Amino acid sequence: MIRKPLGKSGLTLPPIMFGANVFGWSLDEAAGFKMLDALAAAGLDAIDTADVYTRFLPGHVGGESETIIGAWLKSRGGRDKVIIATKCGMEMGPGKKGLSKAWITAAVEDSLQRLQTDYIDLYQAHRDDPETPQEETMEAFASLIGQGKVRAIGASNYSAARLASALEVSRKHGLPRFESLQPEYNLVARAGFEAELEPLCLAENIGVINFYSLAAGFLTGKYRSAADLAKHQARGGSVKRYLNPKGLAVIDALTEQAARLGATPAQLALAWLIARPSVTAPIASATSLTQLEDLVKAASLQLDAEAIAALDQASA
Repeated sequence: MIRKPLGKSGLTLPPIMFGANVFGWSLDEAAGFKMLDALAAAGLDAIDTADVYTRFLPGHVGGESETIIGAWLKSRGGRDKVIIATKCGMEMGPGKKGLSKAWITAAVEDSLQRLQTDYIDLYQAHRDDPETPQEETMEAFASLIGQGKVRAIGASNYSAARLASALEVSRKHGLPRFESLQPEYNLVARAGFEAELEPLCLAENIGVINFYSLAAGFLTGKYRSAADLAKHQARGGSVKRYLNPKGLAVIDALTEQAARLGATPAQLALAWLIARPSVTAPIASATSLTQLEDLVKAASLQLDAEAIAALDQASA
């Protein structure tokens, strides 16, 4: 399985990074263990989570995903065989949010404890915090790298202007820089990334691990009408925005090319991302071993020129 370097971090990633927001939500600990075992066996050894997962569910406080991963790491061992990426910055309770030095310092200790590890491979700012000076944020991350608690740092949900500003702060003060960006990017949401963020990431050699790679499941092809949304209420609200003529044209192109290549629409949607020069590894989730097979097959699927041209045209 071909691996790509993540920016200048020294980390290398498999073609797909697993999105662990499903742990503690769609998958409990037992099911999570089975999924993590299967991922490791398949060579998809990079896991992306966040401290706030799954605080968005009733009765949850956050940290549920990290806790499952940590229990698995303790049970299986081999910490050096997996790449763990997590994030901080989203609200974890009153006063527990943002990118201040005080909160980053506290948040990383909570994540390390839940993950049952003494280091995090990639620690990411989950979203920008305009109320905290970027120099303070980058100095806090630099301190964690200096202490060996974090190997590399990244940004998520940053605008091009703010990412460029953070990079300049790191250059000016001799601090470690963001080595990755986590933006929304997929076949039905291209403009937001391609307009300004993609050129910046290519110019600065910033790794890209994009989320919503399958547009909340829309690009699997199972949503074609309002009735389909009703069948999948957990995701239906997120998918509704794609259910339009352009979105359906993309689905038609995926379906046609998937049939020609003997693959599935989901595999093609991920393979298109993997083929993008700017993308290091798209983030994708699975809630069953059958869905995981799609990820594994997508990781080795080489799209030909006809498929790429058809998908480019439909999604432009």
